[in-house]
Amino acid sequence: MNLDDAQRNKVTEWIAQGLKLSEIQSRLGSELGLHVTYMDVRLLVDDLKLTPKDIERPKAAANALQSAVPAASAAAPATAQQPATRAGGVSIAVDQIARPGAMVSGKVTFSDGNTADWYFDQAGRLGLLPQEQGYRPSAADLQQFQAALDGELSKLGF
Repeated sequence: MNLDDAQRNKVTEWIAQGLKLSEIQSRLGSELGLHVTYMDVRLLVDDLKLTPKDIERPKAAANALQSAVPAASAAAPATAQQPATRAGGVSIAVDQIARPGAMVSGKVTFSDGNTADWYFDQAGRLGLLPQEQGYRPSAADLQQFQAALDGELSKLGF
């Protein structure tokens, strides 16, 4: 993509402001009249040797998640899973050894007491295998599960 210096400076300014690549793509179209794909924007930012800013997570939410981690039970086998994380009524555990065909896996207990196995397959898709056939967790439980899973996997470097 060939941009003049003024256009490159505009993109650099947008990155400095913390805009996401999709927002830059929109602005290129609306302000500069350049209709480009998301991949074009990614390559442009890379060519300009710019790095988009990561949005900082609120510290209050991180502290709440850390304080919700229960103490490890003496009865739980240390080699089976990471300690469970609680978010509201949902608790998760990450397997130390992922199930076959998965990049990472674990278990979740929902607020109503039902449990399920979860995993991310090789394509990065999240799968949920409830112990009770046909069980579907509530939308609120799914949100808590995803938030807790995101936090736990971030701590583990995923």
